[in-house]
Amino acid sequence: MDIKGQLQEVHQAAKFLLRLKDEDIAKILCAVADEIIAQSDVILKANQQDLLRMDTANPKYDRLKLTSERLLGIASDMRNVAKLPSPVGKVLRETIRPNGLQIKQVSVPFGVIGIIYEARPNVSFDVFSLCLRSHNACVLKGGSDAQVTNEAAVGIIHGVLKRFDIDTHVVELLPSNREASAELLHARGLVDLIIPRGSSNLIKFVRDNATVPVIETGAGICHTYFDVLGDVQKGAPIIHNAKTRRVSVCNALDCVLLHRNRLSDLPALCTPLVENNVVIYADADSYDALEGHYPDGLLQHALPDSFGTEFLDYKMAIKTVSSLDEAISWINKVASGHSECIVTEDKEAADRFCNEVDAACVYWNAPTSFSDGAQFGLGAEIGISTQKLHARGPMALEALTTYKWMIAGNGQIRKG
Repeated sequence: MDIKGQLQEVHQAAKFLLRLKDEDIAKILCAVADEIIAQSDVILKANQQDLLRMDTANPKYDRLKLTSERLLGIASDMRNVAKLPSPVGKVLRETIRPNGLQIKQVSVPFGVIGIIYEARPNVSFDVFSLCLRSHNACVLKGGSDAQVTNEAAVGIIHGVLKRFDIDTHVVELLPSNREASAELLHARGLVDLIIPRGSSNLIKFVRDNATVPVIETGAGICHTYFDVLGDVQKGAPIIHNAKTRRVSVCNALDCVLLHRNRLSDLPALCTPLVENNVVIYADADSYDALEGHYPDGLLQHALPDSFGTEFLDYKMAIKTVSSLDEAISWINKVASGHSECIVTEDKEAADRFCNEVDAACVYWNAPTSFSDGAQFGLGAEIGISTQKLHARGPMALEALTTYKWMIAGNGQIRKG
């Protein structure tokens, strides 16, 4: 079957999901979670085939890699989604007009959601769970780096759907080639929404070429500003966690902005990074403050392209600033609108930072590593939106719905 034929099958299958009961969806998701654990060997074996084709030094390697522990987390997220209330059918607004018309605004699924992503096989499970819970069909277009893993994942999902007598086209995996991407991006009338997850280059390509509506997610150039009244005992672990928890994810720290009056505290802030061999690209003032206090082999002079860069690696830039105003201005100039942090004991400074920084998630004395749908209590996430239309920040169930107006009358006619 050609790509267009696959998309037509998904479009048709999506109509069935409107009639599927919420309790049945929950049972399906729990059954898939059980199969993820039961068939973990199958998934890990497939994942190993993909890993063997990728250089371990590639920043995408960590994103591609699945482990038994990560599969337990994926299954747990899916069970959490199964427990969440359905976002569909909620009455968002209701009124009775003077003429007796009853008007309701009701949440409804988009219909068919297409996801284009790179070496992130967990996305296959996360997207399926969130789309099914919100009564949406999904089209998965993964990268060639994770094709074998994605095929194994979708095969497990299809096996469960067949057991429940559900059309397996409610989740469809497209080939990893460019032809499939082009077909998906132009599938108006068959696909209602496309969400890209991956590098800034992937997101830009999708945004510039799609004729289907797009929600931008993923690219994160994240900063932590250590203020003149910052607490080193809080700041050091915040910086370490934001940078090293998982370097290949979009909420990882890329740049520390340091108030120049706190340069003497920079060695203490950076010492925990040594255990992870984090390479620091420091501007002139921060380089002088770290020289002799941070390993020579890990300390380098910053270049212009060291700033405004999403490293996705054990690398980090440091820039010295003279004020809160300068920190806010810099972030709003070079960041991607994802997640930003201030470390300070000054509530007024924190309030200004949180109000004036233009980002989906803004933190006070907590690391950007918390930017995640599960951490926000939303269940698994489908992505983190860095735009302002429809959804912003971690996107979960409610972001996968739109709404319609339902009007009930009793023979009224409009006059005039």
